[in-house]
Amino acid sequence: MHIPDGYLSPATCVTMYGASAPFWYAALARMKRTLHTQTAPLLAVFSALSFIVMMFNLPLPGGTTGHAVGVATAAIVLGPWGAILSISMALVIQALLFGDGGITAIGANCFNMAIAGALVAYAVYRLISGRAAIGAHRRVIAAGAAGYIAINVSALLAAIEFGLQPMLFHDGMGAPLYAPYPLHIAIPAMMIGHLTIAGLAETVLAAGVVAYLQKADPELLEATAPAATRSCAAPLGVTEPGATWRRTRPLWISLGVLLALTPVGIVAAGSAWGEWSPADFSNQAARRQIARASGSVELPAAVPHGLRRLADVWTSPMPRYSAPFLRSAAFGYLLSAMTGAGLIILAWVFFSWLQRRARDGAGGVP
Repeated sequence: MHIPDGYLSPATCVTMYGASAPFWYAALARMKRTLHTQTAPLLAVFSALSFIVMMFNLPLPGGTTGHAVGVATAAIVLGPWGAILSISMALVIQALLFGDGGITAIGANCFNMAIAGALVAYAVYRLISGRAAIGAHRRVIAAGAAGYIAINVSALLAAIEFGLQPMLFHDGMGAPLYAPYPLHIAIPAMMIGHLTIAGLAETVLAAGVVAYLQKADPELLEATAPAATRSCAAPLGVTEPGATWRRTRPLWISLGVLLALTPVGIVAAGSAWGEWSPADFSNQAARRQIARASGSVELPAAVPHGLRRLADVWTSPMPRYSAPFLRSAAFGYLLSAMTGAGLIILAWVFFSWLQRRARDGAGGVP
């Protein structure tokens, strides 16, 4: 689902940045009051969790790969606005540092996974969980359903964006300028893998995290359950500074375990559908794999002109989560995971510090 540079036209990229901007602004406005207290560590841990989860590639039908996103878990704990910020941060770091998703497509990728994914997950979770108690099994079912539906909505949006390109942007001979496959190919190719393997992975992740928090720290589930029976009186955002860093220690430990396991993420061979490099267009093995995953429809003989022109607009320092100076792919993948997660955490600590300074400077309570 990480749309690379060159697969969307500049007009589409600008449109998607414009569509995402109001949600980013609203999310920042709603979260800035509590960014320096309880939400900072939660934003950090769920942002880093999403980043790490997306590094676990899963084999999908057709020989491609996919992954969970973690958007439902973020939406259930942080609410939709916090989830938008946390998942967006992970996607930005992925694009800038590792070339996973293009910088021209950050608006589209964030809209699909962070914005639409968070809003859908939150709505489904609230609808199914209803007034159930925090510890009710119904909330685990609601979380699983939220994860499954959210990731498939995200995949569908990406497929539509891919599929509209050859219809709207082509040369005088009708050859596509950007993504080469139309809607009737892009939608099935993208959705089959997400309706099966990737959707189930997101389901298990969301349901598992909620079941764990019901026992370990049910208070973290209360912000998105206003009608449920409270386990304590402290609402989101009034916890004393530093307390939430201690309270979320089990989540940080879980994140560390996943971090250590990230080399497993490169076991699944093949690339995700729609994330091929220009070199794959001239690689016969890659072409056969792409055709097999695309309803046996071959790629164009040549790289589409617009795709070739935009594909190298940004060169990431650690492309495809590898370190050029390391011989071990597994260690390079682990190093990439550590670097990305560390930068995400530092970014949220920095934003929290800025918000605290701004509040103190305005005469607020520290």
